[in-house]
Amino acid sequence: MDIDLPEVVAEVTEAFNRYEKALVTNDVETLDALFRIDPRTIRYGATEVLYGSDEIQAFRAARPSVGLDRTLDGTVITTYGRDFAVASTLYHRPSSGGKLGRQMQTWVRFPEGWRVVAAHVSLMDPPRDKPA
Repeated sequence: MDIDLPEVVAEVTEAFNRYEKALVTNDVETLDALFRIDPRTIRYGATEVLYGSDEIQAFRAARPSVGLDRTLDGTVITTYGRDFAVASTLYHRPSSGGKLGRQMQTWVRFPEGWRVVAAHVSLMDPPRDKPA
C-alpha cells in the first residue's frame, strides 16, 4: 500500500482546508456536503454524540454562528492508498476557555469526492510543556 502519495495528500488537504473555511464561516451547506450522507457517519463532538448524517446536519443547523474563529496547530494528514485518509489537528479557539482542541477526521474518497465518515472533537487542558 502506498502511504502519502503527494497527489492524494494534496487532494485531502484541499478538502480539509475547504472544511476548515466552512467551519469558521458557518457555511452549513458546505459542512453538510463534506460529511458523508449516510446513517453510519459518526461525529463525536466536544459536547455531543451524533450518529448518522441526519443528526450531524441537525446539529450544524442549530449551532450558534459566533465564536467559531480558531487557529490550527500540528495538522497532520496521512493518506493510505488513493481512497482513505486521516486528518488530525490541534486548535486554539478564544471561546474555549484556554482549553486545547483536538480534532480527527476519517476521510474516504467516494464517486462524489472526499467525504468525512467519522470525526472526533475534544477539548483538554494544554499539556504543561506546550503553551495554550
